[in-house]
Amino acid sequence: MDVFTDPELLERITARRAELDEREELLAKELAEVRAERDELAVAERVLEWVSEQLADERASAAPAPGQVGGRAVMLVPHRTPDVEETMLPPDYQRILATVRQAAGPVMARQVGDALGIDVSARSKLEPLRGKLVRLVDRS
Repeated sequence: MDVFTDPELLERITARRAELDEREELLAKELAEVRAERDELAVAERVLEWVSEQLADERASAAPAPGQVGGRAVMLVPHRTPDVEETMLPPDYQRILATVRQAAGPVMARQVGDALGIDVSARSKLEPLRGKLVRLVDRS
């Protein structure tokens, strides 16, 4: 019997080819699903950015006027006293407080930024948030 004409070997090769064809089909389907979901996430990301910009514009127009310190405009955050309520804080600070309170324990600035929809990939985007968190801690 010749190895090249062995029917059992040919049957095994054919069976393995069928398995690989089936696996390729499943992987192609999964890849298509992953790409579709990624495309949906990209659209959701753009919508979120657009909505965030719209909300930021609305908040900016409704935000309390900044104070002047040393000739520079600054947002005044009142010191915590029994008669000062959180509602007197600027809206950004109120959102930060709400996010921190929802956490199960201590949080990092990156976690708060992520929850608020801030781009946490760049340190320069996180520094303003970190400063606000420090001011809120100093206030308490």
